[in-house]
Amino acid sequence: MLNKHIIKDGKKLRYGYTTGSCAAAASKAAVIMLTCKKEIKNVTIDTPKGWILDLDINDIDIGSDYAVCSIIKDAGDDPDITDGIKIFAKAVFIDKNDIIIQAGKGIGIVTKNGLFTEKGKPAINPVPMKMIIDEVKSVKPENKGVKIEIFVPEGEETAKKTFNPKLGIKGGISILGTTGIVEPKSCDSQKETIRLEISVFKESGYDIIFFVPGNYGEKFLLDYINNNIENIVHIGNFIGDSLESVINLGIKNILLVGHIAKLIKIAGGIFNTHSRTADARKEILASNYAYYYNDIDITKKIMDANTIEEAVTFIKEKDFFKYIAEKIKIKCDEYTKGDINIEVMIFSINEGFLAKTDGFDELTPYRNP
Repeated sequence: MLNKHIIKDGKKLRYGYTTGSCAAAASKAAVIMLTCKKEIKNVTIDTPKGWILDLDINDIDIGSDYAVCSIIKDAGDDPDITDGIKIFAKAVFIDKNDIIIQAGKGIGIVTKNGLFTEKGKPAINPVPMKMIIDEVKSVKPENKGVKIEIFVPEGEETAKKTFNPKLGIKGGISILGTTGIVEPKSCDSQKETIRLEISVFKESGYDIIFFVPGNYGEKFLLDYINNNIENIVHIGNFIGDSLESVINLGIKNILLVGHIAKLIKIAGGIFNTHSRTADARKEILASNYAYYYNDIDITKKIMDANTIEEAVTFIKEKDFFKYIAEKIKIKCDEYTKGDINIEVMIFSINEGFLAKTDGFDELTPYRNP
């Protein structure tokens, strides 16, 4: 267990360590036990973050020509689906003085371009791969080569609960980590997942991508069109980061579909829509309504509404929602400096479709008749 903490939102949260750190530690421990033919209880490794991890070793099996062990993944206080799974390494000596890393059961295989690992290769990212090689090199006999097999018995089932199937990683989990350390409730991993999804679609030939904040947006979008499409990316609250990823990766067209309670913030120039970052939904809706209609009574009702869903029921003029959709587009255009073409659709749960920008259907080849 890693006894380091961070304070976030007034809470003391514990750091954890990545699947990459687990794989590196298990590999190092397996080579040590293969060499000395004795069990060891723990192993230390360096991490790219600069922290040294001292990890317990489990499931030790030492044979005449192999050694196997596991490290249990500890995500700290981060809600990581891989928390608690065992990452195994099996070490055997080989004739050639080299270090060979192989992936066994429960490690995913990359089937699409656009990821950090080449298509057809095991889903072991470059930083974890370097960690494994460096740790093995530090303990293997100078005159011997070694082959390491990384495997995760629970990997295939665990992967079904991750983004791997959508990213085109089949058959297991990925061995990940850029620092070796899991920061609790880190936004970085979510942003990187979004970037990777966009990259995969880019490499698959898509130049139009649908952005939805979450499941409501996806469901509404799929009801609106007549095809089951795959080029949908859940961007959560990270509107700005997602647009920047699109620009960096060279995607030219974005269709943004979302609930008005989320997207109204963009009309106010807010590009991280988490309520802790900025929550001015009613203020933005009310001020725009007052500007558009100069109706103080409805403006007050909007401000006094309990939710945006309730506020929407007071607005009878549907052209106002078209104005809001266009304003969201304008703000996105300003944010991206016109580098991409973005069209917008907004809806509410109770009222359904509210509005879309003029170019939305032209950019949507799947529209229902």
